[in-house]
Amino acid sequence: MTLTPELLLHAYASGVFPMAESRDDPEVFWVDPKLRGILPLDGFHISRSLARRLRRNDYSISVNGDFTGVVQGCAARAETWINEEIFDRYLELHRMGFAHSIEVREDGRLSGGVYGVALGAAFFGESMFSHRRDASKVALAYLVDRLVQGGYSLCDTQFITPHLASLGGQEIKRARYHRMLSEALTHRGDFLSPAIPSAQALLQRRTQTS
Repeated sequence: MTLTPELLLHAYASGVFPMAESRDDPEVFWVDPKLRGILPLDGFHISRSLARRLRRNDYSISVNGDFTGVVQGCAARAETWINEEIFDRYLELHRMGFAHSIEVREDGRLSGGVYGVALGAAFFGESMFSHRRDASKVALAYLVDRLVQGGYSLCDTQFITPHLASLGGQEIKRARYHRMLSEALTHRGDFLSPAIPSAQALLQRRTQTS
């Protein structure tokens, strides 16, 4: 089966996502886990240490400023599920306006980021990376704020890691995930219009909603 952007979008809308066994494995398989990871948008946890990191303001944030660089950063691990086919298809989804990234830069260099696919009011987080401490957490904080401001209702993380759990990530059963997805797809989120907030504004909004 040829992997196309249209097939990817259909798969996400059906609740499944692609993976490869490794960077060098040309085969792609589909995953619909019994337990699905989500990041509740009203339950994102900003620890005191992350709040201090955000307030340091020694970084800059951009949206879709270097999508390719973010995917490359996510794939540049000893073990990765992002093979060449998946890499190329996400670049196509980005050009079509469905895939987005948040970049964190420090000293002018890309230090972390997160990317994913947006459909309706659902955002499917694909991967994130850090070249410097807490850069991916900073990216996630700005991603969650953007999703809230843009009217999204679902942030899918596929699986839960200790990193995501520390930020409020949860595991839910497949059936519940599919119900949440179906509801989210009946609405429309806006990823591009929200302004990039200051760290102070972001933290203030999280305080008001927590």
